[in-house]
Amino acid sequence: GKRGALGHGSYLGIGGFIVARLWRRRKEGSRKSRRFLGLSPLPCAPGPRKVAADFTGWMLADMTSPLSRLLAAGLLFLGGCTQERPAVAPAPPPAAVQTGPALWEVKDADTTIYLFGTVHVLKPDIHWFDGGIKRAFNRSDELVVEIVEPDNPGALASIMAGKAMAHDGIKLSDRLEPPARAQYQAAMAANGLPWQAFEGFNPWRAGMALSVAPLDRLGYKAELGAEKTLMASAKTQGKRIEPLETVEQQLDFFATLPMKQQVAFLTSTVDGLTDMEGQFASLVRHWQRGEPDKLAKEMNDSLEATPELAQLLLIGRNANWAKWIKARLDRPGTVFVAVGAGHLAGAGSVQDQLRALGVPSKRVGE
Repeated sequence: GKRGALGHGSYLGIGGFIVARLWRRRKEGSRKSRRFLGLSPLPCAPGPRKVAADFTGWMLADMTSPLSRLLAAGLLFLGGCTQERPAVAPAPPPAAVQTGPALWEVKDADTTIYLFGTVHVLKPDIHWFDGGIKRAFNRSDELVVEIVEPDNPGALASIMAGKAMAHDGIKLSDRLEPPARAQYQAAMAANGLPWQAFEGFNPWRAGMALSVAPLDRLGYKAELGAEKTLMASAKTQGKRIEPLETVEQQLDFFATLPMKQQVAFLTSTVDGLTDMEGQFASLVRHWQRGEPDKLAKEMNDSLEATPELAQLLLIGRNANWAKWIKARLDRPGTVFVAVGAGHLAGAGSVQDQLRALGVPSKRVGE
């Protein structure tokens, strides 16, 4: 998915959707990114940073929440500490009544599995953890998320460094054509990310950082993301927390991309920065109102344009998770599965994969 964070993230969507969306725009000759739709909870949004002392902090800040999303299709979709949401003045009511984010269930005689799509970074005034979602969560014995971060930040930094470092001796900036290089360096500086500190990394790493950095300035916070809220509540209630993937697996989705595709991801991310605020706000609005069909509509064209990426970052993972869900039905209990919202919308979604396995799912409230 683009964004850790609805990723994130990334994502990582904040992960597949981000990459797919950005590459589609590049293919069409556009200078703007279309969407930052997180697939998994990967990137957390980084804030202002000091050049050397905080470098490891940047790595952790925007990569430790599960694949985000965008990227969104990294963050809508690519953890950390939760905090109380401050009181805010009520916003004017929208034209349509908000019903809250969508929730599905899969069940048999003695097992119920809820499916909830998350956004990996949110603003303090976005409220969603109430009503039917909270009741379903409270009834659950177990929370299942895309990844569970290591307790030791040093271990995570080591994993990230091993995946992100370039080993061919070529500086990141030297991989870019002169016009793209100048735009990249300017974009990094404008978002508080010194490009010099990224010279030893592969392009996907810088692209990931740039995908989430602007969201922090727009008021989106990883610590307010749905995964953080759910995991904190699960720990408070003593629920078991299990991952569907490992941190290494999620990072490998990007680390194993061919260099040409990594460069395309980075340059397209730079091109799309000016278009991010309105696009991401639209995605969050669809999520908050429980409109998966509208999320799917925004995703489908990009996925069709990049079928290889869609298979790697979205559909293949959805198929794996559907198999896990089907197998989990063999054991009694109530499980709350929370993955990036991009995984539960559109063709090839987790629900589609379950249907192919002969396992029906139903939206709660229908």
